[in-house]
Amino acid sequence: MIPIVKTNSLQSYTMLLYRKAIHPEFFAIEGRRRIENGTIEAEAWIFRGGQAIRFQQDKLCLCEIVTDHPHALPERGLSVNVPCAGEHEHEESLSEELKFMTAVQTETLAEHLYIGTYKEMVTHARDNESLVCDWKDPASGKPNLSVVDLQRYRTEIHVQGWHLRSDCGLVLRTQSMFQLTEVAPKTPLRKAK
Repeated sequence: MIPIVKTNSLQSYTMLLYRKAIHPEFFAIEGRRRIENGTIEAEAWIFRGGQAIRFQQDKLCLCEIVTDHPHALPERGLSVNVPCAGEHEHEESLSEELKFMTAVQTETLAEHLYIGTYKEMVTHARDNESLVCDWKDPASGKPNLSVVDLQRYRTEIHVQGWHLRSDCGLVLRTQSMFQLTEVAPKTPLRKAK
């Protein structure tokens, strides 16, 4: 008999980047928040164990999805697929004046450290009025948590996400930035004499 290997959430988490909007029907959304900063905006959706962030400037759209069910999402418009185990960074220029950067970090903690981190994140979420999704693992009854914070800066929007999963003591952190860069004015070429 072949043993059944259970995949834990660390092995299945993925960050997907789309060059288009993704419809909310793909997610069981439990909270939502939108912020603007001049010509750029971000909208965050939170769901059990994941997040979807839509960054937009005019007609340019980028969606960042963090999920442990990546196969349930469409392939059309997908530009980057980043496994979340370990540490990863991604950076790209979306236009002459717009840049996107993201970083993913994971760690697995012993149960007592996981519970301590869970309590700290619950306090952080309450103090910062974060988007929160808190639920119990159906098999073990242990707590799980997803938290998303959005911050607006002079020429940037920052999004931080945390996903805590009790099945393996996972703490997954994402940090993303949508940034308007300063474009130097174009100087006309001088004609040679």
